[in-house]
Amino acid sequence: MLHSEPETGESRPRVALIAGPTASGKSALAIALAKATGGIVINADASQVYADLAILSARPSPEEMGDVPHRLFGHIDGAEACTAPRWAAEAKAEIAAAHGAGKLPVLVGGTGLYIRTLLDGIAPVPEIDPDIRATVRALPVAEAHEALSREDPEAAARLAPADTTRVARALEVVRSTGKPLKIWQQHKEGGIADRITLAPMILRPPRDWLIARCDRRFAQMVEAGAIEEVEALLTRNLNPDLPVMRAIGVPDIAAYLRGDSELDSAIAAGSLATRQYAKRQYTWFTNQPPPGWPREERAINDKIIGELATKLQH
Repeated sequence: MLHSEPETGESRPRVALIAGPTASGKSALAIALAKATGGIVINADASQVYADLAILSARPSPEEMGDVPHRLFGHIDGAEACTAPRWAAEAKAEIAAAHGAGKLPVLVGGTGLYIRTLLDGIAPVPEIDPDIRATVRALPVAEAHEALSREDPEAAARLAPADTTRVARALEVVRSTGKPLKIWQQHKEGGIADRITLAPMILRPPRDWLIARCDRRFAQMVEAGAIEEVEALLTRNLNPDLPVMRAIGVPDIAAYLRGDSELDSAIAAGSLATRQYAKRQYTWFTNQPPPGWPREERAINDKIIGELATKLQH
């Protein structure tokens, strides 16, 4: 869970944070706030970091960005996997640069892990022994979960038995370091929450409105060139496990391009994946941020964007 920073005066530099599920109106609000304050928009979305995903990540267009400076958008090649610690280090540098220039950093995105890593820091887990990692990753998830229930029962009880990634991570950590992951996580370091004054806003619009927006958005992406975007990705022959190849919509359009599905089916599958992702984000942003962080639960429009931009300036 995210922790709110301790209450102190305004002597610490301000950072605005606009977060919430995909298609909730975050980008429009971030740009409005940055325009009003002369601020700098900094991306906190895991898909929007990739150069190859301008359309499918819903990166703001040059017209939408206008003359507002945008940072950490499309700056990483799809052949690389951006981790939360890497993004957090880059975001820290951009925030410091904005403060150095007397500008308000406006963080915007829906990747909870990125936001949590930046604010709360990361657990200082030592490098995992490569042999242990290989052994653990080769286990079927049921066996890994069974082993975890013996070696770190608390983690096994907390994690879904089919959650391959987290079960493997917990097991490799306890085997390699001799300590459960939870112990390491109690000593997180490098977070900036206690060095800034955070002005957060969580967008949680009505679910029906959000789902309708998700459906419209995916259809618009296809019209705007998403198929060509995936076609260009496929010509690179990248590792299918890379985040850019697993991004929402990429596998569905790739199946269509390979002749494994009709375009209508690909669009339906991409829309469904977008809705499911939005629901997961909605749940995360309902449960994880501190209760004191303001939530906006109305459907976003220009009038509300203006209202919220004003509120976030004070």
